[in-house]
Amino acid sequence: MLTDPLAEALQAGLSELTGPALEPEQCDALLSYIAQLERWNKAYNLTAVKAPGEMVTRHLLDSLSIAPFIEGGRLLDAGTGAGLPGIPLAIACPELDVTLLDSSGKKIRFINHVRRHLKLENIRPVQQRLEAYEPGFQFDAVISRAFTDLLSFAGAARHLAAGPLRLLAMKGRFPADELRALPEWVQTDSIEKLHVPGLQEERHLVIMSVIL
Repeated sequence: MLTDPLAEALQAGLSELTGPALEPEQCDALLSYIAQLERWNKAYNLTAVKAPGEMVTRHLLDSLSIAPFIEGGRLLDAGTGAGLPGIPLAIACPELDVTLLDSSGKKIRFINHVRRHLKLENIRPVQQRLEAYEPGFQFDAVISRAFTDLLSFAGAARHLAAGPLRLLAMKGRFPADELRALPEWVQTDSIEKLHVPGLQEERHLVIMSVIL
């Protein structure tokens, strides 16, 4: 196990979340990911969050808070940045096949490093913009915490809906104005209020479907 205070913070946070029970090896992998992110962040500025303890809350626990709402086996993390929420979800849910999509070369290089370092066989890093991405197969869901508004996210992902497709948008405050701006071809399935241990800020998950 890595640094004890970080391990204790992770374990305390996981105890408050509803989701898969993690093995010690998975917790080690999550903390190793944070260690790599902190190291690379000094040179590549991958995230505005600098302190490892804050990374546990804002990156690991924030990502894992949505695990109970992931359905299906094939997930696309659009605008993944440094691999969030896709890498923590891939570690916690090894049955998932997670594609990590970002237009930034340095961020995809970091994700490739993490894949090799942690031997994560269930992640696929891809350098591409969402609206231009042509995977050649159907995803069960597309998730993102990178888009500024729901309409932009839905519009960029719409072309991926060859069949049923769920869109999961991670938001802060309840996005009332964004919900009203959604077109008829987007169905709002549910809006989940999330609890992220240690974070005194609002978090919501908007679950939508593309209507064909």
